[in-house]
Amino acid sequence: MSEDSIENVIIIGSGPAAWTAAIYAARARLDPLVFEGAPSREMIPGGQLMFTTEVENYPGFKDGVDGQTLMMEMKEQALRFDTRVVTDDIVDVDTNRRPFVLRSEGGEELRSHTVIIATGARANWLGLENEERLAQAGGGVSACAVCDGALPAFRDQVLAVVGGGDSAMEEATYLTKFAREVVIIHRRDAFRASPIMAERALENEKVRVEWNTIVTEVLGDDFITGVRMQDVNTGEESILEVGGLFVAIGHTPNTGFLGERIEMDEEGYLLTRQPWRTETSVPGVFAAGDVMDSYFRQAVTAAGTGCMAAIEAERWLAHGVGNDVDTEAPVADSRVAESAADPR
Repeated sequence: MSEDSIENVIIIGSGPAAWTAAIYAARARLDPLVFEGAPSREMIPGGQLMFTTEVENYPGFKDGVDGQTLMMEMKEQALRFDTRVVTDDIVDVDTNRRPFVLRSEGGEELRSHTVIIATGARANWLGLENEERLAQAGGGVSACAVCDGALPAFRDQVLAVVGGGDSAMEEATYLTKFAREVVIIHRRDAFRASPIMAERALENEKVRVEWNTIVTEVLGDDFITGVRMQDVNTGEESILEVGGLFVAIGHTPNTGFLGERIEMDEEGYLLTRQPWRTETSVPGVFAAGDVMDSYFRQAVTAAGTGCMAAIEAERWLAHGVGNDVDTEAPVADSRVAESAADPR
């Protein structure tokens, strides 16, 4: 990449959305450049699926597939079509320039006519040492009941769900299909969830609640055996034997590096200008995957939006938009219409 080179499309991310976008962009002969991210304590190239041992709901794998294998296969497919990959993070995207100017953690500056942001969202964890280890090792700790709840290891078990919002209620209700009992552990004496979601969970005979309680330790060596709990009012400790722990205290989209240059919702998820489209408030910048989806958060839906983003970028380029070199970009209207702001 010379100083004078201008990319057609730079894709930021390395999950299902990013690799699908790369496959479509490469087959459209856009010569995509993917910044897959640098390994860190919190994130590794490949995203959340790199911490998932078994994926049974991705089409095309009748016997399921290991999460890491799925991501490696997607990457290899993108490489087959000559996608270029850099193992580094993008730390800044200047959307006020045309072409856009991107800067990597390693200090490299790049220019591109279009950008696809597919940096995903990371699950919020409790911050307990054994929690992280068992989650990464497939030891019965998860942040996605829909992804993992139907696995044989969780069937007919007592399962714990930590959280008090709509996500926790959804997780708990879903798990009742497979568990013997679902215990919701919540630090307060009332849920933050919407009344209808809370009622749906509480009315299920398989669900009970540990109110005013926090988890202080995850027990187990190779697989979880229980959790140590503490009453926030009395300090009294107890142990709950469980066969699985599902942490449902939210997700954080990986959008901090963008500052306030692109329209986001209050939680930091990127907004799109229209439903069923991926263009953001900045023309020529597209969003795909969990970074713009706080509702589904599934590998297959992420891949679908990656396809959409690549097709939109190709059509945007085909119309000759944004091909002026080194000009100030038009200021995007950040007042995304409420009816069209949510792509989900």
